[in-house]
Amino acid sequence: MKIGIFDSGVGGLTVLKAIRERYKNVDIVYLGDTARVPYGIRSKDTVIRYSLECANFLKEKGIDLLVVACNTASAYALERLKTEMNFPVFGVIEPGVREALRRTKNKRIGIIGTSATVKSGVYQELLKKEGAYVLSKACPLFVPLVEEGLIGGDITRKVIEHYLKDFKGKIDTLILGCTHYPLLKKEIENFLKDVEVIDSSEAISKSLSGYVKDEGNSTLELFFTDFSQNLDFLVNLILGKTLDIKLAEGVFAI
Repeated sequence: MKIGIFDSGVGGLTVLKAIRERYKNVDIVYLGDTARVPYGIRSKDTVIRYSLECANFLKEKGIDLLVVACNTASAYALERLKTEMNFPVFGVIEPGVREALRRTKNKRIGIIGTSATVKSGVYQELLKKEGAYVLSKACPLFVPLVEEGLIGGDITRKVIEHYLKDFKGKIDTLILGCTHYPLLKKEIENFLKDVEVIDSSEAISKSLSGYVKDEGNSTLELFFTDFSQNLDFLVNLILGKTLDIKLAEGVFAI
Protein backbone atom coordinates (compact mmCIF):
# COMPACT_ATOMS: atom_id res chain seq x y z
CA MET A 1 0.00 0.00 0.00
CA LYS A 2 1.24 3.47 -0.84
CA ILE A 3 0.38 6.51 1.30
CA GLY A 4 0.76 10.06 0.02
CA ILE A 5 1.36 12.94 2.44
CA PHE A 6 1.59 16.62 1.60
CA ASP A 7 2.29 19.72 3.64
CA SER A 8 3.10 23.34 2.93
CA GLY A 9 6.70 22.66 3.94
CA VAL A 10 8.73 20.41 6.22
CA GLY A 11 6.41 20.39 9.25
CA GLY A 12 4.39 17.52 7.79
CA LEU A 13 7.41 15.30 8.31
CA THR A 14 6.17 15.01 11.92
CA VAL A 15 3.07 13.33 10.48
CA LEU A 16 5.21 11.13 8.24
CA LYS A 17 7.28 10.08 11.26
CA ALA A 18 4.19 9.14 13.29
CA ILE A 19 2.71 7.16 10.38
CA ARG A 20 5.96 5.31 9.75
CA GLU A 21 6.30 4.40 13.43
CA ARG A 22 2.83 2.83 13.34
CA TYR A 23 2.96 1.28 9.85
CA LYS A 24 6.39 -0.19 9.21
CA ASN A 25 5.77 -1.77 5.80
CA VAL A 26 3.72 0.72 3.79
CA ASP A 27 5.31 2.75 1.01
CA ILE A 28 5.21 6.52 1.59
CA VAL A 29 5.55 9.48 -0.77
CA TYR A 30 5.89 12.90 0.83
CA LEU A 31 5.55 16.30 -0.85
CA GLY A 32 6.59 19.50 0.90
CA ASP A 33 5.54 22.66 -0.94
CA THR A 34 8.58 24.61 0.22
CA ALA A 35 8.44 27.00 -2.75
CA ARG A 36 5.12 28.41 -1.55
CA VAL A 37 5.31 28.04 2.22
CA PRO A 38 3.59 29.27 4.37
CA TYR A 39 -0.01 28.46 3.48
CA GLY A 40 -1.15 30.15 6.69
CA ILE A 41 -1.03 33.62 5.15
CA ARG A 42 -2.82 32.68 1.89
CA SER A 43 -6.45 33.15 0.91
CA LYS A 44 -8.84 30.20 0.99
CA ASP A 45 -9.02 30.00 -2.83
CA THR A 46 -5.22 29.98 -3.10
CA VAL A 47 -4.88 27.25 -0.48
CA ILE A 48 -7.42 25.12 -2.36
CA ARG A 49 -5.51 25.58 -5.62
CA TYR A 50 -2.19 24.71 -4.02
CA SER A 51 -3.72 21.67 -2.34
CA LEU A 52 -5.19 20.32 -5.57
CA GLU A 53 -1.83 20.69 -7.31
CA CYS A 54 -0.06 18.83 -4.50
CA ALA A 55 -2.70 16.09 -4.44
CA ASN A 56 -2.51 15.61 -8.21
CA PHE A 57 1.28 15.34 -8.03
CA LEU A 58 0.96 12.53 -5.49
CA LYS A 59 -1.87 10.93 -7.46
CA GLU A 60 0.56 10.54 -10.36
CA LYS A 61 2.83 8.58 -7.99
CA GLY A 62 0.13 5.91 -7.65
CA ILE A 63 -0.93 6.49 -4.05
CA ASP A 64 -3.82 4.57 -2.47
CA LEU A 65 -4.59 7.08 0.28
CA LEU A 66 -3.83 10.75 0.91
CA VAL A 67 -3.03 12.47 4.20
CA VAL A 68 -3.25 16.26 4.22
CA ALA A 69 -0.66 17.05 6.89
CA CYS A 70 -1.12 20.81 6.63
CA ASN A 71 -3.70 22.19 9.09
CA THR A 72 -4.49 25.18 6.86
CA ALA A 73 -5.09 22.92 3.86
CA SER A 74 -7.16 20.58 6.04
CA ALA A 75 -9.29 23.55 7.13
CA TYR A 76 -9.83 25.04 3.67
CA ALA A 77 -9.38 22.30 1.07
CA LEU A 78 -10.23 18.92 2.58
CA GLU A 79 -13.81 18.67 1.31
CA ARG A 80 -12.77 19.72 -2.20
CA LEU A 81 -10.00 17.11 -2.20
CA LYS A 82 -12.40 14.40 -1.06
CA THR A 83 -14.67 15.30 -3.97
CA GLU A 84 -11.98 15.36 -6.66
CA MET A 85 -9.68 12.49 -5.66
CA ASN A 86 -10.49 8.84 -6.37
CA PHE A 87 -8.98 7.53 -3.13
CA PRO A 88 -9.58 8.22 0.59
CA VAL A 89 -8.40 11.64 1.84
CA PHE A 90 -7.72 12.44 5.48
CA GLY A 91 -6.93 15.70 7.24
CA VAL A 92 -5.31 16.34 10.60
CA ILE A 93 -8.04 18.43 12.23
CA GLU A 94 -10.76 15.93 13.13
CA PRO A 95 -8.35 13.35 14.62
CA GLY A 96 -6.82 16.06 16.83
CA VAL A 97 -10.26 17.18 17.97
CA ARG A 98 -11.33 13.61 18.81
CA GLU A 99 -8.15 12.99 20.78
CA ALA A 100 -8.56 16.26 22.71
CA LEU A 101 -12.17 15.42 23.60
CA ARG A 102 -11.10 11.95 24.72
CA ARG A 103 -8.39 13.27 27.03
CA THR A 104 -9.91 16.45 28.45
CA LYS A 105 -11.40 16.27 31.94
CA ASN A 106 -13.37 19.53 31.97
CA LYS A 107 -13.86 20.30 28.25
CA ARG A 108 -11.79 23.47 28.48
CA ILE A 109 -9.63 23.17 25.37
CA GLY A 110 -7.09 25.45 23.70
CA ILE A 111 -6.12 25.47 20.04
CA ILE A 112 -3.01 27.09 18.58
CA GLY A 113 -2.05 27.26 14.92
CA THR A 114 -1.31 29.54 12.00
CA SER A 115 -3.40 32.66 11.46
CA ALA A 116 -5.37 30.98 8.66
CA THR A 117 -6.09 27.83 10.66
CA VAL A 118 -7.33 29.79 13.67
CA LYS A 119 -9.28 32.23 11.48
CA SER A 120 -11.01 29.36 9.65
CA GLY A 121 -12.77 28.43 12.89
CA VAL A 122 -12.89 24.72 11.99
CA TYR A 123 -11.32 23.51 15.23
CA GLN A 124 -13.48 25.84 17.30
CA GLU A 125 -16.69 24.76 15.56
CA LEU A 126 -16.01 21.03 16.00
CA LEU A 127 -15.09 21.45 19.66
CA LYS A 128 -18.04 23.70 20.51
CA LYS A 129 -20.44 21.17 18.93
CA GLU A 130 -19.32 18.83 21.69
CA GLY A 131 -19.94 21.44 24.38
CA ALA A 132 -16.33 22.47 24.89
CA TYR A 133 -15.14 25.88 26.06
CA VAL A 134 -12.51 26.92 23.52
CA LEU A 135 -9.61 29.35 23.63
CA SER A 136 -7.73 29.87 20.37
CA LYS A 137 -4.63 31.79 19.39
CA ALA A 138 -2.50 32.19 16.29
CA CYS A 139 1.22 31.73 16.98
CA PRO A 140 2.95 32.87 13.76
CA LEU A 141 6.46 32.95 15.24
CA PHE A 142 6.47 29.26 16.15
CA VAL A 143 7.12 28.11 12.57
CA PRO A 144 10.19 30.35 12.03
CA LEU A 145 11.58 29.17 15.37
CA VAL A 146 11.37 25.55 14.26
CA GLU A 147 12.73 26.33 10.80
CA GLU A 148 15.77 27.93 12.46
CA GLY A 149 16.22 24.89 14.69
CA LEU A 150 15.36 26.90 17.81
CA ILE A 151 13.30 24.22 19.56
CA GLY A 152 14.64 25.12 23.00
CA GLY A 153 16.46 27.88 24.84
CA ASP A 154 15.64 31.33 26.16
CA ILE A 155 14.31 32.82 22.91
CA THR A 156 11.91 29.93 22.34
CA ARG A 157 10.70 29.96 25.94
CA LYS A 158 10.03 33.71 25.78
CA VAL A 159 8.01 33.35 22.57
CA ILE A 160 6.01 30.48 24.08
CA GLU A 161 5.29 32.60 27.16
CA HIS A 162 4.25 35.53 24.95
CA TYR A 163 1.65 33.46 23.10
CA LEU A 164 0.45 31.07 25.81
CA LYS A 165 0.46 33.10 29.03
CA ASP A 166 -3.27 33.79 28.68
CA PHE A 167 -3.98 30.03 28.53
CA LYS A 168 -2.58 29.33 31.99
CA GLY A 169 -5.26 28.19 34.43
CA LYS A 170 -7.99 28.38 31.77
CA ILE A 171 -7.61 25.08 29.87
CA ASP A 172 -6.72 21.48 30.67
CA THR A 173 -6.00 20.39 27.09
CA LEU A 174 -4.17 22.08 24.18
CA ILE A 175 -4.24 21.05 20.52
CA LEU A 176 -1.10 21.74 18.50
CA GLY A 177 -2.83 22.85 15.32
CA CYS A 178 0.26 23.04 13.10
CA THR A 179 2.63 20.28 12.03
CA HIS A 180 5.69 22.29 13.10
CA TYR A 181 4.49 22.64 16.68
CA PRO A 182 5.22 19.07 17.91
CA LEU A 183 8.90 20.03 17.83
CA LEU A 184 8.11 22.60 20.53
CA LYS A 185 5.92 20.20 22.52
CA LYS A 186 8.34 19.68 25.43
CA GLU A 187 8.83 23.41 25.97
CA ILE A 188 5.08 24.02 25.70
CA GLU A 189 4.40 21.26 28.24
CA ASN A 190 7.00 22.72 30.58
CA PHE A 191 5.34 26.14 30.39
CA LEU A 192 1.74 24.96 30.76
CA LYS A 193 2.60 22.30 33.39
CA ASP A 194 -0.47 20.08 33.92
CA VAL A 195 -2.11 20.70 30.53
CA GLU A 196 -2.57 17.72 28.18
CA VAL A 197 -0.86 18.63 24.89
CA ILE A 198 -2.33 16.93 21.81
CA ASP A 199 0.01 16.17 18.92
CA SER A 200 -2.15 15.95 15.79
CA SER A 201 0.49 13.87 14.00
CA GLU A 202 0.04 11.07 16.52
CA ALA A 203 -3.75 11.44 16.36
CA ILE A 204 -3.90 11.14 12.56
CA SER A 205 -1.68 8.06 12.53
CA LYS A 206 -4.09 6.34 14.96
CA SER A 207 -7.14 7.35 12.93
CA LEU A 208 -5.86 5.58 9.80
CA SER A 209 -5.94 2.13 11.44
CA GLY A 210 -9.16 1.03 9.77
CA TYR A 211 -7.99 2.07 6.31
CA VAL A 212 -4.31 1.16 6.10
CA LYS A 213 -3.03 -2.30 5.24
CA ASP A 214 0.50 -2.48 6.57
CA GLU A 215 1.82 -4.03 3.38
CA GLY A 216 4.54 -2.86 1.00
CA ASN A 217 8.29 -2.52 0.69
CA SER A 218 8.81 0.18 3.36
CA THR A 219 9.97 2.64 0.69
CA LEU A 220 10.10 6.38 1.30
CA GLU A 221 10.32 9.16 -1.28
CA LEU A 222 10.71 12.79 -0.22
CA PHE A 223 9.81 15.50 -2.75
CA PHE A 224 10.00 19.26 -2.25
CA THR A 225 9.03 22.08 -4.60
CA ASP A 226 12.16 24.05 -3.66
CA PHE A 227 15.47 23.25 -1.98
CA SER A 228 15.98 25.78 0.80
CA GLN A 229 19.40 26.18 2.39
CA ASN A 230 18.39 24.47 5.61
CA LEU A 231 16.25 21.70 4.11
CA ASP A 232 18.68 18.87 4.84
CA PHE A 233 19.08 20.16 8.39
CA LEU A 234 15.31 20.20 8.98
CA VAL A 235 14.77 16.74 7.51
CA ASN A 236 17.46 15.43 9.84
CA LEU A 237 16.04 17.37 12.80
CA ILE A 238 12.55 15.90 12.38
CA LEU A 239 13.26 12.39 11.11
CA GLY A 240 16.54 11.87 12.93
CA LYS A 241 18.58 10.97 9.86
CA THR A 242 19.76 12.29 6.52
CA LEU A 243 17.69 11.08 3.58
CA ASP A 244 17.70 11.57 -0.19
CA ILE A 245 15.43 14.41 -1.29
CA LYS A 246 14.07 15.09 -4.76
CA LEU A 247 12.82 18.17 -6.55
CA ALA A 248 9.13 17.91 -7.42
CA GLU A 249 8.62 18.55 -11.11
CA GLY A 250 5.27 19.92 -12.17
CA VAL A 251 3.11 23.01 -12.20
CA PHE A 252 3.39 24.77 -8.85
CA ALA A 253 2.65 28.37 -9.77
CA ILE A 254 2.71 31.02 -7.06
